[in-house]
Amino acid sequence: MLYDAYEMQRRMLAGASAMASWGADWWQDPANPLSRLGGSTVMGSALEVFAHAAAPRGKPAFGLTHTTVDGQQVEVAEEIVDRRAFGQLKRFRRVGIEGGPRLLIVAPMSGHFATLLRGTVERMLPVADVYITDWRDAKLVPLSDGPFDLDDYIDYVIGFLEAIGPDEGGRGAHMLAVCQPSVPCYAATAVMSAQGNPCRPRTLTLMGGPVDTREAPTAVNTLATERPRAWFEQNAIATVPQGYPGAGRRVYPGFLQLAGFMSMNLGNHMISHWEMFKHLVQGDGEGADATKAFYDEYRSVCDMTAEFYLQTVDIVFQTHALPRGEMFHRGQRVDPGAITDVGLLAIEGERDDISGLGQTRAALTLATNLPHEKKRYMMAEGAGHYGIFNGSRWRDKIAPMVEEWIAANG
Repeated sequence: MLYDAYEMQRRMLAGASAMASWGADWWQDPANPLSRLGGSTVMGSALEVFAHAAAPRGKPAFGLTHTTVDGQQVEVAEEIVDRRAFGQLKRFRRVGIEGGPRLLIVAPMSGHFATLLRGTVERMLPVADVYITDWRDAKLVPLSDGPFDLDDYIDYVIGFLEAIGPDEGGRGAHMLAVCQPSVPCYAATAVMSAQGNPCRPRTLTLMGGPVDTREAPTAVNTLATERPRAWFEQNAIATVPQGYPGAGRRVYPGFLQLAGFMSMNLGNHMISHWEMFKHLVQGDGEGADATKAFYDEYRSVCDMTAEFYLQTVDIVFQTHALPRGEMFHRGQRVDPGAITDVGLLAIEGERDDISGLGQTRAALTLATNLPHEKKRYMMAEGAGHYGIFNGSRWRDKIAPMVEEWIAANG
């Protein structure tokens, strides 16, 4: 019923958005005599803000067609290296450029598409051969393709690293995990290290990840621990309605995740839309477009499978299985002590309100057999959760640290 009600509301808002967009154009059309009235600009701007807020959104495109390497503009071609039911491995091939470090960026499966990391990819393209996990919207995956849980996520990470393959030196690619995938990527690294897999990553960079959520718990952590798993299964899980390829699949809907994040900072989001309205009234199209671009990305959401969501709540946030040495993958205990030769970089944002300070740094402590020189920590001053992988702090301060770490462990 929850998903059906959402679909009905979405269709109604889509129609209202279309009407508002038409009204905005009508009020701002120079050929309309009423556009010269005193309140026409205000009316048109208000309708434009509403139209943008209510518009339906699908999966955005990365849109990265060029980059600059050593001062020269280079064409970028998107390629699918490995395609699977719940996600694909995408490569941004720099046309005419051979060699350089290979970097797998693991995007969160947390309600947003991998394009949320567009800025992360764009910044690393000049210095690396970049790959990314492009997770699929669960409501588009037929039931016949089976379930997808945390074990499957770890298998996908391992499989993608193997698809990239070892380099001439016989070692795997570098790996960067943003937020949620920090735990499965850390587990995958431990599993591959224990098995002596030659495709294990050369370096693993963890950014704002919930490795040990007992450290500096945030509102997100508290929400996940104050209710039992049964509550989440009853209140956060819905069934995909008819009309989608994944009809009948049990999912944690992306719109619920978005509603949660929006409510955490509702005042800021309202101010952002008010600022967009003022930019439009004042004729500052560039300022308004920047806000629109952010919300086009932020409000483009996808579903994740119920089994993956519930396992994540249980293992990562409620039982803290990884830091307590009680996490298992396919029946085998995940042993961080097996990591002995992977350069481990933990990055946290000083003002991160989703993964608190110390939660990611815990990964360094857990790797008991990793030499000290193979560990590094960075606390990004003034950075919030999204600021550690996007924006000026990421581009100017954090990315250079990642580059340096990759080079030092190349």
